[in-house]
Amino acid sequence: MMFVLCASILPMQAQKFALVDMDYIFKNIPAYERANEQLNQVSKKWQAEVDALQVEAQTLYKNYQNEVVFLSQEQKKARQDAIVAKEQEAAELKKKYFGPQGELFKKRTALMSPIQEEIYTAVKEIADLRGYQLILDRASDQGIIYGSPKIDISNEVLSKLGYSN
Repeated sequence: MMFVLCASILPMQAQKFALVDMDYIFKNIPAYERANEQLNQVSKKWQAEVDALQVEAQTLYKNYQNEVVFLSQEQKKARQDAIVAKEQEAAELKKKYFGPQGELFKKRTALMSPIQEEIYTAVKEIADLRGYQLILDRASDQGIIYGSPKIDISNEVLSKLGYSN
């Protein structure tokens, strides 16, 4: 009973929330689109390099299979070692380009971090100006059951960044 009385005495403060749609914001920032295209191009180029090494390894293996009956033990061993080396080379190149701390990750970070930081700063400034305690990304769909379009500030963020829509 005491808890109910205390809870009713505490003043209720309205929490202010807003939504942003990060996908929408990113799609309306030309620098983001250019960065994405650059990442796609370099990714395709690097994947082609990896694929070429894998094809070389497959070709070595097929040739080995076709000629294995004619090879001496030493020749078999040398061919097997060459196949394994080519497969390892392809795996190492793939890791170098696409691994968790690989070249693609580094390039994505270098290209996207400035854009993301600029957006974060704009969102924070709007939140401070309007008194929002929480701004959620509606594009992530994490924990949002309903979001009123009235509280979506995506266009305001774009405007703050100098992009009109």
